[in-house]
Amino acid sequence: MELSEVMRTTFACREYTDEAVSDRQIHDILELARFAPSGGNRQGNRVVVVRDPATKSRLSELAEPAAKRYGAQVAAGENPWNTVIPTAVSDETIAATEPPAQLVRTFRTAPVLLVFLVDLRVVASMDKNLPRVGVISGASIYPFVWNTLLAAREAGLGGTITTLTSAEEPRVQELLGVPAHYAVAAVVPLGRPVRQLTRLRRRSVAEIATMERFDGEPLS
Repeated sequence: MELSEVMRTTFACREYTDEAVSDRQIHDILELARFAPSGGNRQGNRVVVVRDPATKSRLSELAEPAAKRYGAQVAAGENPWNTVIPTAVSDETIAATEPPAQLVRTFRTAPVLLVFLVDLRVVASMDKNLPRVGVISGASIYPFVWNTLLAAREAGLGGTITTLTSAEEPRVQELLGVPAHYAVAAVVPLGRPVRQLTRLRRRSVAEIATMERFDGEPLS
C-alpha cells in the first residue's frame, strides 16, 4: 500500500471483527512505529499491550467519568474538556449523563488495547512557563502513536487514539504498575475493522494554511 493511501485512509476505527490480533502483528507494527521522532531523540515512549478481559473492562470503567463529561458538554453545545472556554454544565448534570457508548465500549470489544506512556523525566516542555495548558510534551509521544496507527492501517488493522483514561491517570498507573513519572498519553483499541472507510472528511489545505502570517493569503 502506498504511503499516500495509508495517510488518506487511516480513520478512527471503533468497530472490530472477532479476528484475533497476534503478538507478531503487534511486534511488526511497533517495529515500524518506533522510528517516530521524539524530543532530543530521548525516546521516552513505552507501550503496554493489554489483552486480559478484566483489565480491559477496568480501563473501560476508568474512561467513563471523562466520557460522561464529554457527552454532557456535547449535548450542551460545548467543546468538551476545553481549557480556554469554561463549561456551563453542572457537576450534577455530568453525573447524570450516560457515557456515550461509542467512547467506552471499544475498550472491551477490541481484541487488544495498546496503552501509550511517556517518561516525563526526558521530555522537553518548551511551553512549561507559558500561561496556558502545555502541549509541547506531546511531541515526544504522539508521533509514535500515529505511526502505530499508520502501520496498523497498512497491515489491514484499525484503531483510534483515545485519551479518556488520562483523566484518571493515577488509577491507570496503579492498575498497570506504571511508575508515577510516566504519563498516560493514550489508549489505542486495535483490531480488524468491520468496515474500512476510504473517504475521510477533512478541511482543505486553503482552509488550514496561510502565507507568511496567520491572517495571510490562503495557500492554494
